[in-house]
Amino acid sequence: AIASYDKALAIKPDYYRAWDNRGFALSALGREEDAIASYDKALAIKPDYYRAWDNRGFALSALGREEDAIASYDKALEIKPDDHEVWNIRGIALSALGRKKEAIESYDKALEIKPDDHTAWNNRGRALSALGRKKEAIESYDKALEIKPDYHTAWNIRGIALSALGRNEEAIASYDKAVMIKPDYYRAWVNRGDVLKDLERYEEAIESYDRAISINSEYCFPWKSRAIVLMKLGQFEAAHESYDRAILLKPDYASAYYDKACCYALQNEIDLTIATLQHAILLDSKYREIAKTDADFDLIRQDDRFKALIGE
Repeated sequence: AIASYDKALAIKPDYYRAWDNRGFALSALGREEDAIASYDKALAIKPDYYRAWDNRGFALSALGREEDAIASYDKALEIKPDDHEVWNIRGIALSALGRKKEAIESYDKALEIKPDDHTAWNNRGRALSALGRKKEAIESYDKALEIKPDYHTAWNIRGIALSALGRNEEAIASYDKAVMIKPDYYRAWVNRGDVLKDLERYEEAIESYDRAISINSEYCFPWKSRAIVLMKLGQFEAAHESYDRAILLKPDYASAYYDKACCYALQNEIDLTIATLQHAILLDSKYREIAKTDADFDLIRQDDRFKALIGE
């Protein structure tokens, strides 16, 4: 496609649409810098071509240049203020910069123009959730799901918001919807497992983590969560195997080393506890303080090496 646009531009160098389309094709190949140069050519010829401003913003966002992207979206919206998609992706860029309130305003603009834009409702929910406004976030997710009931990602993040409010049974129902729509949605299986773990429904939690692992065995978090549950059930050897898998996948996984040290402490394995806890503290010094009051270490608390390690 790029070769075709190049031929067209060799014949007619001021064909701004071809420059824009060429940029879009380059962007699809991940060549964002080249794409931006192409959009700039289009805009040098026709500065009020809003679609090129929009596409340019998208390419800048892909490079993590969110401030520049927003400036590009603003140019597009000066020319065409009723483009709901641009208001929506502008919100995403603002959100990426942590400017959640401004992001919500941008999503609101998108929804004024197109009230049935399920992605804008979903993105608005995410921004509200990040501000701790979980109830409003759930209302936004519900709007997205009214419009698109098979929107599995919305069911998942709705579950996260419900769980944060302690509405665990509703959260599980939300995760169930997500995995019913997309059975290989391993993140939803993990989140479902986490709620079941909090409810002390350990066997069900392990089943959920096992589903996640069967879909994506390279994802470290379910291995660690599964290990915690096995530890709660007193299945220490199986727990260690799970911790080891998590650490193999993420060698700097400080919390996995810490939890593994807790597991050894519960088994009264002093040497292994000290070595593993030391590793956790090397990766993240906060674990020195946490260990001081963690009941999991009560069996070895009087050991001189443990006292020295935690600075007591």
